[in-house]
Amino acid sequence: MRTILEVQKQLLPDLMDILKKRYTILQQIMLSDVIGRRTLANSMQMTERVLRAETDLLKAQGLIEIDSAGMKISEAGYDLLQQLEPVAKELFGLSELEERIKQAYGLQKVVVVPGDSDVSPFAKRELGRAGAKALGNIMSDNDVVAVTGGSTTAEVAEQLNPPTSLKGVWFVPARGGLGESLEIQANTIASTMAKRVGAQYKLLHVPDLLSDHAYESLIQDPSVQEILQLIRQSRIVIHGIGDAVEMAKRRKLATEIIDELQEQGAVSESFGYYFNDQGKVVHTMLTLGMRLQDIERTDVVIGIAGGKSKAAAIHSVLRFGQEDILIIDEAAAEVIVAEME
Repeated sequence: MRTILEVQKQLLPDLMDILKKRYTILQQIMLSDVIGRRTLANSMQMTERVLRAETDLLKAQGLIEIDSAGMKISEAGYDLLQQLEPVAKELFGLSELEERIKQAYGLQKVVVVPGDSDVSPFAKRELGRAGAKALGNIMSDNDVVAVTGGSTTAEVAEQLNPPTSLKGVWFVPARGGLGESLEIQANTIASTMAKRVGAQYKLLHVPDLLSDHAYESLIQDPSVQEILQLIRQSRIVIHGIGDAVEMAKRRKLATEIIDELQEQGAVSESFGYYFNDQGKVVHTMLTLGMRLQDIERTDVVIGIAGGKSKAAAIHSVLRFGQEDILIIDEAAAEVIVAEME
């Protein structure tokens, strides 16, 4: 396949550009469910006139449907996208990025999706779709799946749609999270995932950040002990990756703690732990949920994040060395690979 694509790039470079453009249009329509022409044109930085010509062709081929509500993918269009996915990875150079990151960090699997989540909601949605697919492929009955909060893991929950019900699976939050926006709390995401696959869930109704007194009190509570025991039996963990300072500010940590994080070279945050660029823990939040030793005992750890701005944070967590599957976008992958050279 790669040889054929390389030949086509040399002999028919214009054709490859057209293929990329039409694939991207079709993919973004699919990710949007229904979208207007003007919105899509703005997103793709394309004039409406040019986009109209392309979408008229896609409609004539039966790949999209257009009505007063907007454009949506047809069944034939969805099938074509599935068939083109491996070709598209070669076309956009994503396969090479995946392989280089996989080898550099000793990962089981790397998935790179097109785009930059910092600027494109479509790229974040595609991250969610890829995360949902990866999770769906490894889940089996009686698994316990721990999930962290965040907008990207929330997108995974929205995209999760396995072919069969997984009634024996339990979804749990990896840690407490009261205080963040409801939509991106770990509790909300765990319950959404469970409902999407017909599974069960338990919630951890405690704040993300605890005082010593609150921690000691809650850790003795039988109901908290019960959910903690289930969390620590997790076989799969799916988690987001945050920029250290950004996450500290979002959690309203004291100014002196933020200054200390910066002095210690904190780059990333995940699971309530702050890591430097070598993947060493430089600060730990007092929170209930998964501990480092629990993460080390799990069978599969899935990290998911995107955006050029997250590249340093992703690298930091990868150096920690517990990831098995990594799902990132093209913008982050390109920065990570450039740093390897």
